[in-house]
Amino acid sequence: MSDHPQRPGTFPAGDSRRIFVPPPTGGGAPPGSRAPSPNGGGTAAPPRPGYPGGPPRGRERPPGPGGPSRPPGTRPAGPGGRPAGAPRRPWYKRLRWKRVLAIFSVLLVLTVGGLFWWANSIFNRIEKVDVSDALAGGSGGTNYLIVGSDTADVLQPGDPGYDPARPGGQRSDTMLILRFEGGEARIMSIPRDLWATIADTGDVGKINGAYNGGPSRLIRTIEDNLDISIQRYLEVDFVSFAGVVDGLGGITINFEHPAFDTNTGLNVTEAGPVELNGEQALAYVRSRHYTEIIDGEEVEDPRADLGRIERQQAFMFTVFAKLGDARNPIALARVASNVADGLRVDDDMTLFDAMRFAWRLRGLTPSPVVLPTEPDGNGLALADGAEQALDQFR
Repeated sequence: MSDHPQRPGTFPAGDSRRIFVPPPTGGGAPPGSRAPSPNGGGTAAPPRPGYPGGPPRGRERPPGPGGPSRPPGTRPAGPGGRPAGAPRRPWYKRLRWKRVLAIFSVLLVLTVGGLFWWANSIFNRIEKVDVSDALAGGSGGTNYLIVGSDTADVLQPGDPGYDPARPGGQRSDTMLILRFEGGEARIMSIPRDLWATIADTGDVGKINGAYNGGPSRLIRTIEDNLDISIQRYLEVDFVSFAGVVDGLGGITINFEHPAFDTNTGLNVTEAGPVELNGEQALAYVRSRHYTEIIDGEEVEDPRADLGRIERQQAFMFTVFAKLGDARNPIALARVASNVADGLRVDDDMTLFDAMRFAWRLRGLTPSPVVLPTEPDGNGLALADGAEQALDQFR
């Protein structure tokens, strides 16, 4: 045997004299060397960070009796790979925004589709009048002929606004021209007793008599005699006026004096702002024998039809303003339903045309235009200044 002892690493594998000397607890293997493997053969793996003595045997228990405490709101790393101890994200950041957006889009489509279906069902209830051959085109403003009809089929004894002095016959009781142009609106009433040459017949009579031949004849009579074009036609019966007012919860009209009309049933007992329901508003707008009580005396309006035109315009302005201020969807739905049952429109009008017209009415304050007339027998004729008034609708 040699006098020089062999180094531990030079014994052959399996030799019983081969021993393993663990590295010092303070420093490990010398720099540049690798610690021998405890199970023989080769060298040991380099120590892992945080484990000075090399890799741990199995899973080590964290120091302390219950393991290290975690900061509030943190938890160990989960399947998502979030580091242990990282703050938990707020709930709104954990939402699946794509899923939320998809649900919101579906709800929006269903809501819009439902509103469109409802509007279309209301519009389909409105009667369409075949007047497309009488309507005029035009690239400027749009003139709407709004007619309040008075028919024996609609108004019967006992109906609100029934006038026993005017039974039978189909006549246009109210004729308004509403013009939209450049974001502005103007409105003018055409007196029902205005003398005119009736279209298609050549007969001379009161202009409202043209309605006996149908809406198309009335439109052509207005265009021929007043030289203004009509692009849209709307007709409403007076009973539906009452429905609109009731649907809006009533309207407020300012009365200068107490007033009444025994023919229509109007009876206002005090001056100032008065809340009218549908029946009272109907009696007001149709009054042709409007009588005021002034200083205890009954004074009938000497302007007759002209005074009635002024009251009709005040009524229309008030209804338009109330519609514009309405925000209750239930009230608006009730108004739309009431209007649909008593409304007739030209056969060229589409749902979108009707919606555009309704949108224009919101908050509408049209400028009133008076058509100058003068007495002519038992009717009226155009007076000086009529052309200037009509030019605003041409």
